[in-house]
Amino acid sequence: MKADYRSHSRTRSPGPALLRLAAAAALLWFGAVSLAMPAAAASRIKDIADFEGVRENLLVGYGLVVGLNGTGDTLSKSPFTQQSLVAMLERLGVNTRDNLTKLDTKNIAAVMVTATLKPFARQGTRLDISVNALGDSKSLQGGTLLVTPLLGADGEVYAVAQGPVAIGGFTAKGAAETVTKGTPTTGRIANGAIVEREVGFDLAKMKNVKIALRNPDLTTARRIAQAINRRLKSKAASPLDPATVLLTVPTSYGRNIVGLLTDIEQLTVNPDHIAKIVIDEQSGVIVMGDRVRISTVAIAQGNLTIRITETPQVSQPGPFTTGGATRVVPRTRVRVAEDAERKLGILKQGVTLQQMVASLNALGIGPRDLISILQAVKAAGAMQADIEVR
Repeated sequence: MKADYRSHSRTRSPGPALLRLAAAAALLWFGAVSLAMPAAAASRIKDIADFEGVRENLLVGYGLVVGLNGTGDTLSKSPFTQQSLVAMLERLGVNTRDNLTKLDTKNIAAVMVTATLKPFARQGTRLDISVNALGDSKSLQGGTLLVTPLLGADGEVYAVAQGPVAIGGFTAKGAAETVTKGTPTTGRIANGAIVEREVGFDLAKMKNVKIALRNPDLTTARRIAQAINRRLKSKAASPLDPATVLLTVPTSYGRNIVGLLTDIEQLTVNPDHIAKIVIDEQSGVIVMGDRVRISTVAIAQGNLTIRITETPQVSQPGPFTTGGATRVVPRTRVRVAEDAERKLGILKQGVTLQQMVASLNALGIGPRDLISILQAVKAAGAMQADIEVR
């Protein structure tokens, strides 16, 4: 007997037109899914990393602001202001050491001057500076900063500052009221400093360039190296650690380091980061990353309120009684209220940040209570994230 392998149903194989229609429908479906899924945020290398050597330098100096309308330092309470005034006048040929007791001006104030020296700043470049009162000055309004050397961390003078101070606040007072807006003892001088010394750094002679990540991460460092190698079509970049990528200058660029760094800093990379929750207990601010995940956990938050009210009453003796006295009788009322509407909520395993926030908000939980809940979930081992409390 021969086995009959013929099918009893009469089916026809799909034709070419039907196959093309099915393929088109599948492409449309995948396209809709890809549009619904959030795309990874790509950032330029120049926005997530810095090149070693291309950096700013901080400058600081001590100076005097003159021309104040009686709002300067009190010389008897600020001896450093008096000493600076005497030294300045002596440099200008005025001898005041014999009459120190007669120095009683309130139109001068000692200040600290700060500035930031930009990378590759050349001699003659102008810098913005900040001026901050050091003594008991009330306001720097209308004052002028005298010539002030600005020093670097090595003690060398890199810039000299001078000019009228512009403040963003004011103080107005009368006999019974004083109004203060902003901080009148802090001001700025736009283009108030001139660079006198340059920071030596020869970029063109560098054979290796180190790229420093602003947020160290192993995955991000590797992606940066891979993106650079694809652009240069060679293995010129390699990650040294989570915060550093070493780039060897290709021979094709020669001394054109600026062109190399320009091509590299425009490359886009998807930076990676760990799941972290940052909590500021003082302000109640909570910031959670999109990679925060939690396991299945049940959360209940109760709100117990105890209210104690004191309503003392006066008890007086009856009329025509002897030996009685008026007394105060305490009356205390205690109320205990518990919010019974807040029920137990369940968060399933692998929920996203949006789902977790929506579930906790449904329980009526505020930021203060949410801090305690997140710490309790972390202690229970149900949260795959780091909690940083500040």
